[in-house]
Amino acid sequence: MRQTLTTLCWIIALITSVAVQSVNAQRVKYNFNPGWKLFVGDPADAYKPDFNDASWKAITLPRAWNEDDAFKKDIVDLSTGIAWYRKHFKLPAASKGQKVFIEFEGIRQAGEFYVNGKRIGMHENGVTAFGFDITDLVNFGNVGNVIAARIDNDWNYKEKATNTKYQWEDKNFNANYGGICKNVFLHITPKIYQTLPLFTNLGTTGVYVYADNFNIKGKFATIHAESEVKNESNKVQQLVYEVSVKDMNGTVLKTFTADQATIAPGETKIVKAAAVVNGLNFWSWGYGYLYDVQTTLKVAGSAVDVVTTKTGFRSTAFKDGMIYLNDRVIMVHGYAQRTSNEWPAIGMSVPAWLSDYSNKLMVESNGNLVRWMHITPWKQDVESCDRVGLMQAMPAGDAEHDVTGVRWDQRKAVMRDAIIYNRNNPSIIFYECGNESISEAHMQEMKAIRDQYDPNGGRAIGSREMLDSKVAEYGGEMLYSNKSAHIPMWAMEYSRDEGLRKYWDDYTPPYHKDGDGPDEYRSAATNTIQKRPDAKVYNRNMESHAVENVKRWYEFWLERPGTGKRVSSGGVNIVFSETNTHHRGAENYRRSGEVDALRIKKQNFYAHQVMWDGWVNPEKPRIHIIGHWNYAPGVQKNIYVISSAEKVELKVNGQSLGYGEKSDGFLYTFKNVEWKAGNIIAIGYDIAGKQVCTAQINTVGTPVAIRLTNIKSPKGFIADGHDLALVEVEVVDAQGNRCPTALNTINFSLQGPAEWRGGMAQGPDNCILAQSLPVENGVNRILIRSTSKPGLVTLKASADSLKSAAISITAQPFATENGLTKVLPSTALPYNLERGPTPSTPSYNIMRRPVAIVKATAGANTDSAFASFDDNELSDWVNDGQLSTAWIEYELEREATVNEVTLKLNNFRSRVYPLIITVDGKEAFNGKTATTLGYYTVVCNPQRGKKVKIQLATLSEDQGGNKMVEVTGKKLDDGVARDDAKAKGTLSIIEAEIYESLPAQNLSAAANSR
Repeated sequence: MRQTLTTLCWIIALITSVAVQSVNAQRVKYNFNPGWKLFVGDPADAYKPDFNDASWKAITLPRAWNEDDAFKKDIVDLSTGIAWYRKHFKLPAASKGQKVFIEFEGIRQAGEFYVNGKRIGMHENGVTAFGFDITDLVNFGNVGNVIAARIDNDWNYKEKATNTKYQWEDKNFNANYGGICKNVFLHITPKIYQTLPLFTNLGTTGVYVYADNFNIKGKFATIHAESEVKNESNKVQQLVYEVSVKDMNGTVLKTFTADQATIAPGETKIVKAAAVVNGLNFWSWGYGYLYDVQTTLKVAGSAVDVVTTKTGFRSTAFKDGMIYLNDRVIMVHGYAQRTSNEWPAIGMSVPAWLSDYSNKLMVESNGNLVRWMHITPWKQDVESCDRVGLMQAMPAGDAEHDVTGVRWDQRKAVMRDAIIYNRNNPSIIFYECGNESISEAHMQEMKAIRDQYDPNGGRAIGSREMLDSKVAEYGGEMLYSNKSAHIPMWAMEYSRDEGLRKYWDDYTPPYHKDGDGPDEYRSAATNTIQKRPDAKVYNRNMESHAVENVKRWYEFWLERPGTGKRVSSGGVNIVFSETNTHHRGAENYRRSGEVDALRIKKQNFYAHQVMWDGWVNPEKPRIHIIGHWNYAPGVQKNIYVISSAEKVELKVNGQSLGYGEKSDGFLYTFKNVEWKAGNIIAIGYDIAGKQVCTAQINTVGTPVAIRLTNIKSPKGFIADGHDLALVEVEVVDAQGNRCPTALNTINFSLQGPAEWRGGMAQGPDNCILAQSLPVENGVNRILIRSTSKPGLVTLKASADSLKSAAISITAQPFATENGLTKVLPSTALPYNLERGPTPSTPSYNIMRRPVAIVKATAGANTDSAFASFDDNELSDWVNDGQLSTAWIEYELEREATVNEVTLKLNNFRSRVYPLIITVDGKEAFNGKTATTLGYYTVVCNPQRGKKVKIQLATLSEDQGGNKMVEVTGKKLDDGVARDDAKAKGTLSIIEAEIYESLPAQNLSAAANSR
């Protein structure tokens, strides 16, 4: 009996061992980018494994086949057509019997895919990631495999099943870099495995990690992990789900498990585990602290599948018109950036370190959020924002308006896929359903998708506009100030002015004044050339552009948290870097950036760096002098200083010119300053007169030499056929100072295993791929791409009358085996922790106290008077057009001393209203409003009472203003849908707010925040 039991136990153990071995294979994720071949054209039989591709171009992915067009051509002229990509590879013999999946982060536009001559499927939306199960088609060991892809980037491509064009195939904003322009991975998994987050084609959702029950001060939260598990073995499996949380140093903070689960052959099941984890560092703005969460499937005590999810933990809330990150209010200030995020002669397909470099610059400028425009960003940029600590608004896919039918279904499918793929990325704070308002029914459908696939991620879902939505969780117009007491409202693409980095100001060669350039442009609506009535805002110089950006931001900041019950949550400036998309200025690309296409900083960059150094209020005093100090003798000009200090003094060669004239919150103007060689120094002081910040600009000597600087990748220059070296070229004086007015043409030569991709400058074809190009304001940059061969690369630069320069960069070996490598594109990239954890102090002070309006009467249309204080900016009260009825009287909740009245008036951008305001019959104001981006605050002669009457004193005036237009030529509404431009006796109030001063004990704190 004993022997029988022993034998039986041995047999059971053997069976269990065999069963475990069948699933106990190591999961591997391979970088599948190396070793591809590219051909532009549509040869017959290119899908067949024995097709001769020996003459095709050898490349490493990601690679747009039309990359040479990037910034050389207008977006409407980017090359389109068919391109084939092929790759030969082998799989390890030990992987036989396992599952094999291929993951594409995305293509442009549509592709058909083949493995070993068999069609495996297609993908058509041109945006999202997708995958294929190729287990039954691949060979193992010494027998090779061929994957082939036929990619079509036709602007007018239509989905095959529906014969419908995707809404986002748009020649205004979606730069068409065709081909396999994003990363590709190969996954080998056991037969019982955690699925991939690739819903299209595979129908799977992967791993979901989130946190709740946050205690920010105590540094703990409950961490949840959920994995979708498939059993493709032929056995019932008893599995244990184990979760480990590792910090950035690899230290395991906690390991926890779920109860044992049974999963039948062919079954798919969600397994879950959760535990409180202590000692957490919470992800925050400028603090990209990430964890590795390992989710392990164990069978009979052995690990059979391990997935590592890199993620971070942070709490969010969206309430009272404000955004909370880790229990602290944060005002959005950042950028609306084209999702292509492109570079000259490369397009979007840059190495991961360069994505970090670019996105970290947004944080360095004190931007805290990037709103990717129109379509979902690729995973590389999403993960980059995690590392650098930059919040994201993630769109799905659209153009400029709501749609129905098939196109709406296409948009929902993109949102579903994008949420599933990106829901573990902590930097995503907002899901955007449209670049214009959508119906409430559509908003509810999108919200249901979020609730199904990411119910606990702490992300608000909304759309542009949605000013009166009861479903959206955030909203805001493009350009104007919106406020709310409920959901956050932030401007989604303000300040669309354009200007080249080459142009300093009116007094510096090449002497570009605002408006210089063509007086016509291409209409996006009609694709015809149209006359432009005023070109100055689209052909600025850097000085005027920076000044204008200060003015624009100040209007949003005036309505910041702390200024009332209804507040603005900020706004994002369009764009961060120059972009190969729709433009209105003299060049064939958009020049609205704070950096140029090679990420060289413009003066706008520093303006934002000063104004945005805080979560709401500036928390670190900063100062910046716009411009340089190398003018010609006799030049007298205004000097502009941007500072968050209370007052600013300017000195020229040590002689004080006194304090600047302050305007727009942060701008200090010193008029008619005479240039004298030497230096200028700006000194900022606080309210008590203490020096808190300084800036200095020196006169630089004449150009004598060239200097080359390698902007180094954290990983070095890798010989993988895809890496890029970014080299800065400067013209300097004898002391090594950059010459700010130099425009010298530089001639380059390149030796060694590398490919010239060049730089960009004003000139024929924007100097794309040219090996001679000028510096602009003394500086430029060029790109060099590695080959698959390691070795020494030498770049030389020369110019007439300047000392030459040379720089050597070593291309480091990159090992692959049979077309595979385990070194992923983002391997070893550092996290940006420079801003530190979320501060525990308040981010704003209460500036004034709102007094609620309880009811109103009016000279006409009293029944709609409530619409002027209903927290809905799409409704208004308006009189009947007669001056005698142009008044409204508000009754307050209590008697109060009225100090300020804030109004949103119809046609706020173009009309001035002469108003009389009384409090219980006592005059508090008699004067004119000014044109604004939304709200105007009337500063009153304080009067105490309970009734506030606002009346039109005389006929209102059309000031012309800046009547902004959309790319279609449509005037952008500055108010409600009704246009009162010609209604001189009309008073229309969209929102009215009444304020009193704070009690005396709070005035000092408030004063320090203004």
